[in-house]
Amino acid sequence: MAGAPSSYLCSLSLLLSLLIPSSPTTITFPLSHFKTDPSPDPYQKLTYLASISLARAHHIKNPKKALATATTTTPLSSHSYGGYSVSLSFGTPPQTIPFVFDTGSGFVWFPCTHRYVCRNCTSSPTDPPVIQSFIPKLSSSAKILGCRSPKCGLIHDNPDVHSRCNDCQGAAKDCKQICPPYLILYGSGSTGGVTLVETLDLPGQKVPNFVVGCSLFSSHQPAGIAGFGRGSSSLPTQLGLKKFSYCLLSRNFDDTSTTTPLVLDMGSDSTHKTPNLTYTPLIKNPLIPTKSQFSVYYYVNLKKITVGGEKVKIPSSYLSPGKDGNGGTIVDSGTTFTYMAYNVFEPVMTSFINQVKDYKRVESLESQTGLRPCFNVSGHKTVSLPKIRLHFKGGAKVALPLANYFSIVGDAEAVCLTMVTEGELGLAALSGGPTIILGNFQLQNYFMEFDLRNERFGFRQQICK
Repeated sequence: MAGAPSSYLCSLSLLLSLLIPSSPTTITFPLSHFKTDPSPDPYQKLTYLASISLARAHHIKNPKKALATATTTTPLSSHSYGGYSVSLSFGTPPQTIPFVFDTGSGFVWFPCTHRYVCRNCTSSPTDPPVIQSFIPKLSSSAKILGCRSPKCGLIHDNPDVHSRCNDCQGAAKDCKQICPPYLILYGSGSTGGVTLVETLDLPGQKVPNFVVGCSLFSSHQPAGIAGFGRGSSSLPTQLGLKKFSYCLLSRNFDDTSTTTPLVLDMGSDSTHKTPNLTYTPLIKNPLIPTKSQFSVYYYVNLKKITVGGEKVKIPSSYLSPGKDGNGGTIVDSGTTFTYMAYNVFEPVMTSFINQVKDYKRVESLESQTGLRPCFNVSGHKTVSLPKIRLHFKGGAKVALPLANYFSIVGDAEAVCLTMVTEGELGLAALSGGPTIILGNFQLQNYFMEFDLRNERFGFRQQICK
């Protein structure tokens, strides 16, 4: 899934260099799904989604550094691999490419050139994926980022990267040396390539000099990544977005043509709240030089969790980021099943086990799927399980629908909690980083607004279509 390069240094140079035309103030795109894991086995699929959620959590908690005034609407789709996608157009003339929509990373890259290589990008060795690549030779506006460009330092999170511009030393004014290639390491894969400045073609306006990665190879990445995090080279930062919003389709629409709108707002200077939304403040992680990657995430102030109306005993230090940069809760569109650190997950799971009296626990299924607890519900026409609620600062509450945190396994014989923690499926324990990563499975059929101007997160439950 998605990840973050090392480019998170705060700088105005990138913003000042991207002059956004003043055409429409709101642009909307469709958000949608596409398929990369065609396994029909429900056990296998749950295990797959649990494993990629844990791999994603590992990356978010231990991100690896890279080596060396308008509104737009676009469609957003959901996919059986656990993520959502959006299509964006780059180049002159424009080439339209699907991207994984990712609020947990701060870089935009696409598969690039006819020679693009993607290894382990499908679960079927006999059915290689059809991957759309951007072809720079077909665009008159494509330029490779130069080594002397200030943007090169932003991409590599290292202002001293220019010291590697050996061909640009001395009086050379027309240095042709390119910005050093990037290599991004994810929880379950990687990608690498060179950085371009290219025209992003949005409905009603063109954005020149947009910084985008031209990946020449990848592993375990089903598509390019549209990084919507706080990074200096993320899409919201480069466009100067005041807010963006979307509604996550139900997983029932995975790999269909059904989409929902992703709305990019570049012109709203209002402090007014959107009607019928509940808000909680967005908070920022303390800037720790050795953990600068954490600053790309969208943190929210989770105050408590209740199960069946009973407060789960969780130390408050786990729910907010500490002075060392660890802890806290983030909202991440690139994570499927919500991740909770062991000391948070165990009391939540125990609360379910203690309150569920009508169904027998199935530990053998837990070992098979990597999800727990699981309960045998065979023979029951209706299933009633404790309600889980997330309570945020300011009084905002999320009461998750049952389908958002329990999933039916097999022929309606069992249900399993679709949240994960470290140590499952043979994966090593995790340390550092966010304590809770709110995944897209838990937030399906929720409308969400990231109000960057007013630093607040708004949401409401609704049917997304």
